[in-house]
Amino acid sequence: MGMTITEKILARASGKREVSAGEVVVAKVDLAMIHDFTGPMAIKSLKAMGAIRVWDPSRIVVVFDHQVPASTLQAAEFHKMLRSFVEEQGITSFYDVGRGGICHQVVPEEGYAVPGFVIVGADSHTTTYGALGAFATGLGSTDMAAAMATGELWFRVPETLKVQAEGKLKPPVSAKDLVLAIIGQVKADGATYMAVEYRGEAVEDISVDGRMTMCNMAVEMGAKNGIIEADAKTEAYLAGRAKFPYKAVRSDPDAHYADELVLDANKLEPVVACPHSVDNVKAVTEVEGVEVDQAFIGSCTNGRLEDLEVAAKILRGRKVHPRTRLIVIPASQRIYREALRRGLIEVFLEAGAMVCNPTCGPCLGSHLGLLGDGEVCISAANRNFVGRMGSTKAKIYLASPATVAASAVEGRITDPRKYWR
Repeated sequence: MGMTITEKILARASGKREVSAGEVVVAKVDLAMIHDFTGPMAIKSLKAMGAIRVWDPSRIVVVFDHQVPASTLQAAEFHKMLRSFVEEQGITSFYDVGRGGICHQVVPEEGYAVPGFVIVGADSHTTTYGALGAFATGLGSTDMAAAMATGELWFRVPETLKVQAEGKLKPPVSAKDLVLAIIGQVKADGATYMAVEYRGEAVEDISVDGRMTMCNMAVEMGAKNGIIEADAKTEAYLAGRAKFPYKAVRSDPDAHYADELVLDANKLEPVVACPHSVDNVKAVTEVEGVEVDQAFIGSCTNGRLEDLEVAAKILRGRKVHPRTRLIVIPASQRIYREALRRGLIEVFLEAGAMVCNPTCGPCLGSHLGLLGDGEVCISAANRNFVGRMGSTKAKIYLASPATVAASAVEGRITDPRKYWR
């Protein structure tokens, strides 16, 4: 019996010729990432274990992104702690305020995520890096401390759910619509501790940016990791960028899959995840007309250049509705600069949007756009749980950047296809 991509990566990392789903392995970690929100807890756990040095400072990436710039005294103290830790440990891959962006954009953008790697991060959306053919998963702070101390971690090899997306998406239908449609079918716990392997013509046609969106949201169906085979688009993205040598990994033709979901991308229309669950997915036409107080484009899910270009195409020459506020947050400093160069920031400002510095900000309800009681937000982020963006009495609808932009113009949830030319 052949192996899936995920099984092959874990076999290599654990020094075995082959592994199978359900087997427990001790795997060598290729890269570990912490950020300003969960990193301090991992450091405290590391010290509590009695570890003096990290296993390899060149394999650890530290990114400030969740509360940037520091929005509270506690956040400022966390930043201080991490700066001291970075200096003490000799970690050079450090992205301080104004020097990086959101961790799940910075890690691939700066070339740390490559095919075949085992990557762990102290954040659930670490699954994003599977877009480049890596096994990438989030950890709790104690597990992250163990990984930083030893460079190893135990894993139960996950079963794999194959998602076969055939056909091609019809713009402005996007990778966000596709992954929301998948979650709507699989449900929030339908892929618990599974590897979600995205395949098919539609996935091959999607850009690396879009693939990051899909792997980012694999965790929203309970997955251990999301992954896509490396191909020519992966190679082009990594050219001149990859910081490590790598070898692409592909599933064997006779690999075993625990389950399979087949979708026809040709038939997909814009969708929205309604409050208060990511799997409460409906066609945008079913919820059109819901008035929105705030629209948000950004986060590790949809703050990439491709997302900003789509939003700008709809907003160009138009104004945000008087009763709605639009917040746009580029995912990294690089993206911010390129968006400036291309005139996208000017489009947003002319439309009446607030453009903020690269940060997670309102996505997790930390700052730069919290919601008050009874307010409604349409968001291009990844979660819409009760209290996620502020008040427990607020409502969050998740959608693509195109749908968010169109909704900002009309002040209510809107099908973006009417604005797409």
